[in-house]
Amino acid sequence: MTTALYDDIADWYEEYASDTSAPYLDRARSVLAELLGGGPGRCLDLCCGTGAHAAELRRLGWTPVGVDLSGGQLRHAAARLPVVRGDATALPFADGAVPAVACVLAHTDMPDYPAAIAEAARVLAPGGRLVHLGVHPCFCGAFADRSDLERIVIDGGYAERERTFRSWNPSGVRARVGAWHLPLADLLNAVTAAGLTVTRVREAGPAAGIPDVLALQATKPR
Repeated sequence: MTTALYDDIADWYEEYASDTSAPYLDRARSVLAELLGGGPGRCLDLCCGTGAHAAELRRLGWTPVGVDLSGGQLRHAAARLPVVRGDATALPFADGAVPAVACVLAHTDMPDYPAAIAEAARVLAPGGRLVHLGVHPCFCGAFADRSDLERIVIDGGYAERERTFRSWNPSGVRARVGAWHLPLADLLNAVTAAGLTVTRVREAGPAAGIPDVLALQATKPR
């Protein structure tokens, strides 16, 4: 099983997600709501972490169930939704078991996100919907200096896919657990290779206008 990155910082992250980054996460959840839409049915919260998005999934009418590799994170998540500890690339669900999957701000925590997308496609029911919401692959990462939100500086590291702890923000999540970068083309190709159809793409960002979030909606053919 892949190593759980967040176990050592789970308590710190619970406070970070609930307080420090709350405005950012609220903005991310508004995009999630737009692309996921309303239930009913089970929605797999893929890499659910501390369960920070469970209330929003319920508000939309879904019955969330969370999967995450980090037992430390799941200590917090268990109070918010039913959870199971598992690897995103080997999900403990049957084929076609759920009508919706949401993966929110987690893809840079996985060394093989295309494998996780393939697993999400497997457990989706025909006609089901996957929503990916993550940091923008073109404007966020070790290669991007976001210290001036009106003028993001990109260096030559965009093509690097290895895990790195390099970050313009030394007190953020990435400086603690690192990140794997997935270029835009690799992300989109992973979705189509899994047999899903991209049906909508959404960018969002702060008031300065340069997006920091890329979200997509993809459906499984009936």
